[in-house]
Amino acid sequence: MRGQLTSLCRIGHRYYNSEMRRTSLLFAVVLLLAAAVSLISRDPQPDARLKKASRAAERAGWIQVHLEGAPSEIGFQHGYLLANEIADNFKAVSTEMAHEEKKDWAFFRKTAEEVLWPHVEQEYREEIDGIVEGQKARGGKLDRWDIVALNAWLELPYYDKVYDQKHGMAPTGNGPGDHCSAFIATGSYTKDGRPVIGHNNWTSFSSGERWNIVFDITPAKGSRIMMDGAPGLIHSGDDFGVNAAGIMITETTISGFTGWDSNGIPEFVRARKAMQYSQSIDDYARIMKEGNNGGYANNWLIADRKTGEVASLELGLKNVTLLRTKDGYFVGSNFPQDPKLAKEETDFDLNDKSLSQNARRIRWNDLMQENKGKIDVAMGEKFLGDHYDTYDHKTQASERTLCGHIEASSRGMGSWQPAHAPAGAVQNKITDAASAEKMTFQAALGHACGTSFKAAEHLAKHKEFAWQRDILRDMPARGWAKFSAK
Repeated sequence: MRGQLTSLCRIGHRYYNSEMRRTSLLFAVVLLLAAAVSLISRDPQPDARLKKASRAAERAGWIQVHLEGAPSEIGFQHGYLLANEIADNFKAVSTEMAHEEKKDWAFFRKTAEEVLWPHVEQEYREEIDGIVEGQKARGGKLDRWDIVALNAWLELPYYDKVYDQKHGMAPTGNGPGDHCSAFIATGSYTKDGRPVIGHNNWTSFSSGERWNIVFDITPAKGSRIMMDGAPGLIHSGDDFGVNAAGIMITETTISGFTGWDSNGIPEFVRARKAMQYSQSIDDYARIMKEGNNGGYANNWLIADRKTGEVASLELGLKNVTLLRTKDGYFVGSNFPQDPKLAKEETDFDLNDKSLSQNARRIRWNDLMQENKGKIDVAMGEKFLGDHYDTYDHKTQASERTLCGHIEASSRGMGSWQPAHAPAGAVQNKITDAASAEKMTFQAALGHACGTSFKAAEHLAKHKEFAWQRDILRDMPARGWAKFSAK
């Protein structure tokens, strides 16, 4: 375009030197402006779907994005604004899945198409397809089945386990992982008598370091959402969030769980739908139970800031329990709460106090009782960085502490993560009712205790994890930061 404008300027100069200088110059300027407008109009223009979306500068390791509109618009904005991060997250997750489940990505793509997609409702189909289109507009190469499988990566090991059993195969993968520590308290347990909710995400450091998105979503239908998440996911994944209707949400997985219903609705769809459409604890429980496929079986901790009530929804495939109170607390650390569920749907030993899940449960209960009437956001931040081991009765970084350090453990977490695996607590979130009213929460990427992880140093000491070399990166502890809907 610059060359064409230069030529037009030369034409204008020749006119200026003629007898009809002024008239011709005016005419030339008009021609020049008309040509410039014509040329500019042919340049690529910003996509109208991005008008209401935004991406903030990275802060404390987190990337906050605002998405708004119809499902396809929200998806396109997501895919476009986070295209590079989606590609990077996909590389990490697909590499992990191939190694941990001992199946190639084609298997999970096929599962996405044949098992999951038929049970994804239209609203979220449109959002997923929007993500595909958005990242392709930025040069991305992932298709629908890649994005569906990426969204389902936390529940696919549940399907894989049942698939192997159904086909008479020895288990090929490590099976479902144990993720997260969390608490929720209200009434006489909290400083202001209103709900406080906190959570740290336990996973591999390779995927955890990429779990750094703060999603602020204003959908055309349902409530506005503020949640943490990973690039490419329509749900939070570790399921911490608040909505404008007053619901506060988190969860931890149920250890040793087995169960899958291929005719059910994927967990990632139900989790997103419940966060978006729930206006009460009853709403949340109903949406999560309808079409339950057993995938990513969790104990959900829920609060209604409008009433001050908190609840625990333990969602097995066969056994479901909903407990609730306006004066008390619930905690999660991957233990099955209901003995009947534990017996019928898991192989977990509720009596072995050396297990991480049981040791953390004891620690949570001790902290709740010791700090009754004093629990607030600041205290919750300390809980999430706690290093007291109730089995060894000493303060140390290990897999048995609320701030989980599997990388420092000679024990590991069973089949899910072996000794010294680069895994454990990777990020943290907390909020209270007053902050949730303002669609605000505190978040800290990395270990809440302040310990940083150096990938090269760890791989040099533990060469058995060399397969992660291309996806594992440093995980510095960045401290707490406040995030609010814009």
